[in-house]
Amino acid sequence: MANKLVSYFLPKPSARTFGPSPVPAGFIAADGLKYETFLARIHQAYLFDWYMEIGCRTGTILALSRGKTLAIDPYFQVDTNVIGPKPALHLFQQTSDDFFASGFLKNNRIALSTSFLDGMHLIEFLLRDFINTERHSHPNGVIALHDCLPRDHAMTTRDLDAVSALCWTGDVWKMLPILQKFRPDLKVTVLNCSATGLVVVSGLDPTNEVLAENYDLIIRNYQALELQAFGTERFFSSFGVTDAQSYLDAGSPDFARIAIDPGNALVPKFITP
Repeated sequence: MANKLVSYFLPKPSARTFGPSPVPAGFIAADGLKYETFLARIHQAYLFDWYMEIGCRTGTILALSRGKTLAIDPYFQVDTNVIGPKPALHLFQQTSDDFFASGFLKNNRIALSTSFLDGMHLIEFLLRDFINTERHSHPNGVIALHDCLPRDHAMTTRDLDAVSALCWTGDVWKMLPILQKFRPDLKVTVLNCSATGLVVVSGLDPTNEVLAENYDLIIRNYQALELQAFGTERFFSSFGVTDAQSYLDAGSPDFARIAIDPGNALVPKFITP
C-alpha cells in the first residue's frame, strides 16, 4: 500500500448550505432525510458494542452513540457533550493513518460494530480508511460512508486551494465504482440522505485483502479521474438509491443485525454530592 499522504485540516462541510435547489442534468439529488437525522435515529433505535467515527470535528454525530466509542480527528473542535451515556469514549487527535498504525484496535481486541467514515474527502484517504476499518470490523458490522453523491461537478474538486468549506465532497464518489469492480461481494446500499448521500456497506469480510492488494493500482487508475470523464449519467445509473426514511421504516436491517441487547445500555447515575 502506498505511503500515507499529508493530512489537511479543513473545515467540515455543512449540509445546511445545499437546501432543495435543483441539481444539474445527469445528477441525482439526495433530498431525503438529513444524514444527521438518519444517524440520530439509528443510534436511538440500536445499541452497538463498538462504534467508530473518523472525521468528528465538533462532535455533533459523535454525541449520538450510546455504546463504547472511538473518535478520530486530527483537529477536534468539540462544542457539545460527547460522552453522554457512553460506557467508554476514546478520542484520538491524530490522522486515521496514524491511529490504525498504532495497533490500538488489535491490541485491545476490538471488533468494530458500526463505523462512520467522514474524514478527508479524497479517494486515497477514504479507500485506506475503508480498508483498515473493514479489517477491524465484526463480519456482521456496518461501515457508513458520507458524501459519495455530489450535487454538481464543482464540489468534486481535488484542488484543495479551490475548496469551499461549505460545499465540498471531494472525489470520494469514486468509492462506489471501486467497490462495484473490486468488491462485488459486499452489500452496498446508497441512501438519499441530504445533502450528499450516505452509503451503507455490510456483508463485511475482515480477511479480504483485495482492496489492499490492489490499492496502488486503484489509486493510479482513479485518482486523477474526474466525474465528467467517467460520465455523470454512467455513475448515477450504476446503482439504485434507497429512500432513507423507508430504510428506517423497514427496521434498518443492516444495523439491526449487529446491534446488541438494549438492556446493556449504560444509565449514568450521579453519586457524589
